[in-house]
Amino acid sequence: MSSTMPVGGVRPHEGVRSPAQLVVRNGRIHTGDPARPTASAVAITDGVFTAVGDDATVAPRIGPGTRVVDALGRRVIPGLNDSHLHVIRGGLNYLLELRWDGVRSLRTALRMLREQAERTPKGQWVRVVGGWTGEQFAEKRLPTVAELNAAAPDTPVFVLHLYQSAILNRAALEAVGFTRDTPNPPGGEIVRDFAGNPTGVLLAAPAAGLLYSTLAKGPILGAEDQLGSTRHYLRELNRFGITSAIDAAGGFQNFPDNYAAVTELAERGELTVRIAYHLFPQTAGQEVDDLRRWIGMVKPGDGDEWLRCNGAGENLAWSPADFENFAEPRPELTARASADLEAAARLLLDNGWGFRLHATYDETIRQDLDVFEKIAADGGFPAGTRWLFDHAETVSQESLDRIKALGGAISVQNRMMFQGKAFVERYGAERAATAPPIRAMRETGLLVAAGTDATRVSSYNPWLSLSWLVTGRTIGDTLLYPAENRVDRATALEMYTRAGAELTGEADVKGTITEGKYGDLVVLSADFFSVADEDIDRIEALLTVAGGKVVYAAGDYEGAAAPLPEISPAWSPVARFGGFVRDERSGARQARAFVEAAAESEEQRDWRERRGDFDHVPQLSGALDPLDGCF
Repeated sequence: MSSTMPVGGVRPHEGVRSPAQLVVRNGRIHTGDPARPTASAVAITDGVFTAVGDDATVAPRIGPGTRVVDALGRRVIPGLNDSHLHVIRGGLNYLLELRWDGVRSLRTALRMLREQAERTPKGQWVRVVGGWTGEQFAEKRLPTVAELNAAAPDTPVFVLHLYQSAILNRAALEAVGFTRDTPNPPGGEIVRDFAGNPTGVLLAAPAAGLLYSTLAKGPILGAEDQLGSTRHYLRELNRFGITSAIDAAGGFQNFPDNYAAVTELAERGELTVRIAYHLFPQTAGQEVDDLRRWIGMVKPGDGDEWLRCNGAGENLAWSPADFENFAEPRPELTARASADLEAAARLLLDNGWGFRLHATYDETIRQDLDVFEKIAADGGFPAGTRWLFDHAETVSQESLDRIKALGGAISVQNRMMFQGKAFVERYGAERAATAPPIRAMRETGLLVAAGTDATRVSSYNPWLSLSWLVTGRTIGDTLLYPAENRVDRATALEMYTRAGAELTGEADVKGTITEGKYGDLVVLSADFFSVADEDIDRIEALLTVAGGKVVYAAGDYEGAAAPLPEISPAWSPVARFGGFVRDERSGARQARAFVEAAAESEEQRDWRERRGDFDHVPQLSGALDPLDGCF
């Protein structure tokens, strides 16, 4: 890469009018644009694509100050757009959290936790919040409370597992003040021992409110560190090729207070991910009042290309929300839920606001559609209103047809990649095969965008989600979906680029590599269109460009992106372990992993023996070793 020297025979020209700030050449460019699906070179001027074609196309754009990048024959794609990511909340907390995303063994995860506990100052917590499941570990299990106590005897530890449970060590129970006299909240359970004392396990039964409210008791970062945390989180998203995200708001994300960090970064010109945000009422019973107040403060479309309002949701009111804990039965909604939803939706639609709505089960979706059709019958659902359902794992074909008739869309996330085992255990493999029915959604003619719903369950790594769309497999490698409910790679990529741009009304300015659109692209570490299925989730960006600016660079392009400020606080888990754990699977790392795997097998066997797992199987208690390969 050079700003002044020729690269592969492409030379700068004197006197070029409006020279490009960046040219990427010698790439296998998948543009996503049906009018010009492939190219080998692009030029970006003033943040937008100004030439898409080959070397001859971009050559007139190259001036003495143009930075020229040789893609070295690698695959280049449009910048990825996660259509459902809790990016604002994730950014505020990123530097406080220990990530188990990508960690392959519980033994390694516990070692990380032990090291972090030693680094964490008094008064602070160690938090593992989403992005992992016991299915990803070699041991195929969760950590125990005893293991957390052993790893961190004095530092509070909070470990969130999906929407199902949280595990706290003894110090965390003391920090949050849970005792035998603490009552169970509605929809949650504090698991207790024989004497009635909390054990350290919290259950969503079925609501995750207990888990999230307990997490909220922990210390937070100061305002300046929240800015730094958000910048580092956005850089981590850039690492995987994300240049846009639709923020789904969420619990404990108050407007405008918790939007201050992204707003300030936008004012400074320091956002590296384009964010379209939603507003989510936080207090049951005053949702309409909150929405009315916000309608007077902001409206959809306000903002700029980096930070803009996109509407309300993913909850409009608390009572219509269902829960996504597949380990528990589906909740039943009340008549009040419909009344609350109608009041909120009518207010929004009367003021020109679109919205997104959390709905896991078809029963919820049918009830919501009854409300929307009632509003539409009164003329209160104008054509062109952008609205969508999120998740929709068990949506029926009848409901899909009704959504289509009302002009709605759907955003799906790879929650089943992490929760598929629990779903199969409750509803069976046949139901899981179409949860969600991705192909049926598309064949109905609906706009279907894709995302992760990170960070409290799924990982923010979009390549896990893309792998799920293509292969239909869980994080534990269980095949959920037959071929008829999977999509090809080009379709999956479209769901992660153009479709997201349509959800925010920005399809004319982003989502494909097309002249006149934002200059967002990614040079990949491996070719998404040719790598083996099992290697899709190992893809990362080598170079991520947003608005013509290099926002992430690695490998051959190391050093091309501006450095970030030092991580603060210095004891942050990210300072020691980084974010998503890269799976090398080669060389010395592979040999080391083999040694660790052997140790894990021994530890797992010892742990199971202490539990007495083998006592009830006569042929396994005694001389025979249940982990003996010959046996």
